[in-house]
Formats: sequence, C-alpha cells, structure tokens
Amino acid sequence: MILVLRALGVGDLATTTPALRALRTTHPHEEIALAAPAWLTPLVDLIGGVDRIIDAPGLGPLHWTGPAPDLAVNLHGRGPQSHRMLAATRPRRLLAYANVDADHHDGPAWDDAEHEVHRWCRLLGAYGIEADPTDLALRRPPPGRVPTGVTVLHPGSKVPAKRWPPERFAAVARHLTAAGHHLVVTGDPTERPLAHHVAHLADLPTEAVLAGHTDLHDLATLTAHARLLISGDTGIAHLATAYRTPSVLLFGPASPAHWGPPPDRPRHRVLWIGDGDWSRWDGVGSHPTLAALPVDEVLAAVHEVERTVRVSGAVAA
Repeated sequence: MILVLRALGVGDLATTTPALRALRTTHPHEEIALAAPAWLTPLVDLIGGVDRIIDAPGLGPLHWTGPAPDLAVNLHGRGPQSHRMLAATRPRRLLAYANVDADHHDGPAWDDAEHEVHRWCRLLGAYGIEADPTDLALRRPPPGRVPTGVTVLHPGSKVPAKRWPPERFAAVARHLTAAGHHLVVTGDPTERPLAHHVAHLADLPTEAVLAGHTDLHDLATLTAHARLLISGDTGIAHLATAYRTPSVLLFGPASPAHWGPPPDRPRHRVLWIGDGDWSRWDGVGSHPTLAALPVDEVLAAVHEVERTVRVSGAVAA
C-alpha cells in the first residue's frame, strides 16, 4: 500500500501528475491511495493510476483505517505538519523533503526557487524513482454537455490578488466577440457574481455565463475542447497546459517560473510584469503585477498564440 498526500486544489494536483504516474509505473501492483479533497475525484480519474481517494480537505488528521502503509509520500509540502500527518499512519518508509522539526532527515533539501512540477519529480528522484516532468497530459474526455470550440474567460481566483480587473476582461471579451470568437465565462459558484459582472460589461448573453454550472469534469471537458483560454494563475490554467489548449495566462504576484506552463510550449503565452517593489500596495484588489497589464498586451498575446496554432498546422479544438 502506498499513501500519497496532496490536500490542495486543482492546479496543485495537476502539477503532481508526473510524480503520481512515476509511482504507478514503479509500483504497478501496489494499491495507491491519495489523500486529497474528495471533490477532486474527477481530476484524479483523468490523471489515472490512483486506486482510491481518502478525503482530506486540509492538514487535519487522516481518516486512515487500514494497515500501516508500506510507503507514504508527501507531495503536499515541506513539513512539518504534513510530514506528521503521514507519520501518524506509521508507514514503513516516508518519502519527503528533509525537515528537522518533523525529525525527517533522509530527504533532499527544499528549493524555494523550483518549479512545482520539478519539485515533486526531484523528490522522487532522490529516492530512486524517476519521474518525467513533461508527462503532464490528462485523459481527454469526449465532448459532453458543455460547448466545444469556445473561448473561455476565467476571471476568478480563490486569491483576490490574482484577479485581473473585470473591466479589462470585459474589454478583451468585446474585442474577441467582434473578431468572431464564441465566448463563455467560467468560475466556481462563489464567482458567479464576478462572471455575470464581466458578461454584463462585455454585452455577453446570460447563457454565456457557465460559472457555478460546471463541475470539475465539465470544466476539464470544456478546456480540453476549447479554442482558447484566458485566465489568471489558477487551476484552469493547468488544465489548458495538460490538454495543450492555447492559452493566455495573466500572472501576478507569483512567478510563472514556479507555476507556469513549460516555456517550450508556444501555444501557452504567459504575461507577467515581474518582481518589483510593491511595498505601497494596500492589499486590496488586483496585485500591482496584474493591474499593470494593459488590455492591448493581452489582445496581442491572443493574436500571437492563435498565429502559432495556425502556423503549426494544429487545430485549436
């Protein structure tokens, strides 16, 4: 039995895809249990290789009732809390980053500057398990009840500082509608007011707002068969990377060097102003790295991405 911990969100889980697959490849006959929020089950199924999910909405005690796992793998963080959470199941061996406070010394050292995908591949590599950081593709669901060939605007984020101003999303939407794009606006149920606000400003019909009407499987299907995605640094951006769906991603304050798509994929265009002195920011609204991104630059990036797709001969959904 292998117990893996990743009790976070969509993008967080997507970045562990290569590591999860490496565990399955190197342990083909072992049962793999993933401790993660149960609502991520559709994404876990699209990754594949996980036999069961243990609902873990955070770093509280695990509801572990089986025998002690042979192997516990911390793909959640550097510890000590996540280390202790796994250690409480009394595994024969713990694979994790070194943490003195958790009395775990045999793992590699944590690197703050590392990309999230490479971080978990390196962890497993230190224990002799080779993972391919380019193995990011998810199983592509067939078209279902969501539209195909649409341009997806995703203005929300669970972190308000990562939201580009809605007025600018609406301005982009108006330009793209005039250029022949069929637009939809996505988000979770809490983001429906934001999605409706963007749609209203962009003169989009009410039915264009899908926020709150798509579950995670629907969102993956929508992204897999979309023409284009425009979003901030949030979970749906990782779905676009997984499906090689053309995307324009607006980053701030986190660096795309830590969370962005692979730099060798030209159909994903990342916009980021970069590091700076934001000491005067009051913490309200969009982070200055996002507020500094103009509409014209985003539209130029859309043109660049779509030109790349045309030149490559590929069809964007």
